[in-house]
Amino acid sequence: MQRLNRNDFPGAHYTDRVIQFGEGNFLRAFIDWQLDWLNQHQATDAGVVVVRPRNRVVDDSLNQQDGLFTTLIRGLNAAGERVSETRLIRTINREIQPYQQLDAFLALAHAPQMRFVFSNTTEAGIVFNPQDQLDGAPASSFPGKLTQLLWARFNHFAAASDKGWLVVPCELIDNNGDTLRARVLQYSQHWQLPAEFARWVQDHCAFYNTLVDRIVTGYPADSAEISAQLGYEDRYLVAGEVYYQFVIQGPDTLAQELKLHALAPEVKMVDDITPYKAQKVAILNGAHTALVPVAFQAGVESVGEAMSDAQLAGFVDVLLREEVIPTLDLPREELHAFADAVQRRFRNPFIRHALLSIALNSMTKFRTRLLPQLLLAQQQTGKWPERLTFAFAALLAFYRGEQGDRHWPLQDDEHWLQRFAELWPAVNHDKQTPELLVRAVLSDANHWGEDLTQRPGLVAAVSQNLQNIIVHGMRTALTQLR
Repeated sequence: MQRLNRNDFPGAHYTDRVIQFGEGNFLRAFIDWQLDWLNQHQATDAGVVVVRPRNRVVDDSLNQQDGLFTTLIRGLNAAGERVSETRLIRTINREIQPYQQLDAFLALAHAPQMRFVFSNTTEAGIVFNPQDQLDGAPASSFPGKLTQLLWARFNHFAAASDKGWLVVPCELIDNNGDTLRARVLQYSQHWQLPAEFARWVQDHCAFYNTLVDRIVTGYPADSAEISAQLGYEDRYLVAGEVYYQFVIQGPDTLAQELKLHALAPEVKMVDDITPYKAQKVAILNGAHTALVPVAFQAGVESVGEAMSDAQLAGFVDVLLREEVIPTLDLPREELHAFADAVQRRFRNPFIRHALLSIALNSMTKFRTRLLPQLLLAQQQTGKWPERLTFAFAALLAFYRGEQGDRHWPLQDDEHWLQRFAELWPAVNHDKQTPELLVRAVLSDANHWGEDLTQRPGLVAAVSQNLQNIIVHGMRTALTQLR
């Protein structure tokens, strides 16, 4: 079968206007997929040059397919119907490996039409390395490489105000745009570049804070069948879910130039990204954290199976709508729509998400994702939210690591593994009551940020749920919730 290439599969070609740091699955099924749609439907004319951020020589690259690849978008649409769509992405023009092609890399700064920078270099990518040199071949870090390009552009165009770039990082860290700009300015100072350059970066380059969301599963297991349907071999075929969200904080220039209004409401330009981060953490991530210990101890193995179970799906739905959403600051209609989308995503028949695979470090996840909502809900209503406290108790029960003849691995900080290894045997052998275990866990101020036993009624609420789970089992304990 013929491998995908532009000669045998001709089509549109777009002007180099985007530098993309990262060739991975996520950017290709997220940024490149969006740009391709905009190019076709909005005449954006945004061609992409991919820069591999790491020094890794590869035998194969996107160049072997002339930048072409296929996205396979599968899941449930807003009507709950199955969707499976392929799209031949023509946005990428070529790939550059800067450690082997330094001149081609630096030449990107000289292209007058180059305007946008997108990136996803993992959470550890936006860092400063004091060992990097301005004339390094190239700098080791992504911010160092970007600073080298900006410095070259600043000089080539004599600090022209209209030659700044719009920089859109997609790394999953808070304030990613602000952090990237700070690292660029740190390199500028470290390399003793003139103050005029720093002012040009500040005044004529925009760095956007972003929030990105789409599950991208990568190269599909059924690729042979898909290739037969497509009529070509695509080694960069990438599968992702139907849902996506892109929230961008910053000036409206990016939206105007890329015509992002055409992708609304999935793409949002906002003045403050904070409430959207809170929404994602509390509803999407929080639903996972609440569901995992409850569903797993109810005998279910995956998220999809749990959402096909009326009892478990109902638990998640009520928890989100009655206990989590009232604590958040966005409009209620928007929050409920997001909760609807989350539950459709959990039901995606094309993704099997094992519960144990997302149980890693659940104690920290509960603290960051659900504890704020638990405390806020109590402050708002004067009583402890029933399902959030039940999820808390289910989490403590999960750290038994066993249920009858069933055993499962625990993955968390050594501190918690050791604590539960001491606490649960004492409960199991009637040396202490579940309340003493709850009190011991909730009193760990180093973990929770405060001694939670000082919150009146919380120990009793969690302990009662834990007692019910131990005595009656998860299924029966769930039926006792209103």
